[in-house]
Amino acid sequence: MPTPDCEEFRFHPNREVSSYPTNARVIDDPKESVKASVERLAELQEKLFADNRYALLLVFQGMDAAGKDSTIKNAFSGVNPAGFQVFSFKQPSLKQLDHNYLWRYWQAMPERGRIGIFNRSYYEETLVVRVHPEIIENRQLPHKTINEAFWQSRFEDFRNLESHLDANGTKVLKFFLNVSKEEQRQRLLRRLERDDKHWKFNPSDVRERRYWDEYQHAFAETLKHTHTEDSPWYVIPADHKWTMRALVAQAIELALRALPIEYPEPADDDRLEFDSAREELLAQGR
Repeated sequence: MPTPDCEEFRFHPNREVSSYPTNARVIDDPKESVKASVERLAELQEKLFADNRYALLLVFQGMDAAGKDSTIKNAFSGVNPAGFQVFSFKQPSLKQLDHNYLWRYWQAMPERGRIGIFNRSYYEETLVVRVHPEIIENRQLPHKTINEAFWQSRFEDFRNLESHLDANGTKVLKFFLNVSKEEQRQRLLRRLERDDKHWKFNPSDVRERRYWDEYQHAFAETLKHTHTEDSPWYVIPADHKWTMRALVAQAIELALRALPIEYPEPADDDRLEFDSAREELLAQGR
């Protein structure tokens, strides 16, 4: 069986994030590839749900307009809504700030048998927070010294969290949607030029572009220190949307196929109940 195209974009710790392309049309017909993957994902998700021993957590990160929403929408267009959950994390509430910084994410972890999707995640704590350290300075924390040890401690938190999840049956898969600065500019302009896209435009998106280099450094450091074999990062080229969606769908399918999930076998007592129920139903049709 040939190696899936998505494996080309699985992060490697000895490779710089900046060396990964933002535009790589490696699939001949990515739209058809997404369609085929969606059909297979629907079958795998049903088996995951029926097995009820494992869960899958998918983390999506990227710059504004990278394509997180549309990728999630297209990759899961055929999945039973009862089998997956999507959470988008905005600015934390006062209640959430009164707990440790991972508390609100822990509340949203997927149940066994389900796929959980984080549209942005706890990784914002080493991305936007690293670019804007004043966020930490304004929180009621006992230790506010922002140095390299601070960030390394957070990376360790993430690794430990994901190791715990993996040991307890939740597979974690992380996607950095790698959009170029020029493509992001064009997408933001389209949001301004189309009435049906105005709702998606936020003036802060343009302000954050001023920190492009700082964000790229934060992403590079985060991926380098939090990629593990059990909870990998994928650096997905995001300039071509259908290629991005196809590669993400491939990676999700690959992760689900690697899980030892099966439809549960009924117990002997259950089989007797089935036989009795079958006889009763057949008799009703005579």
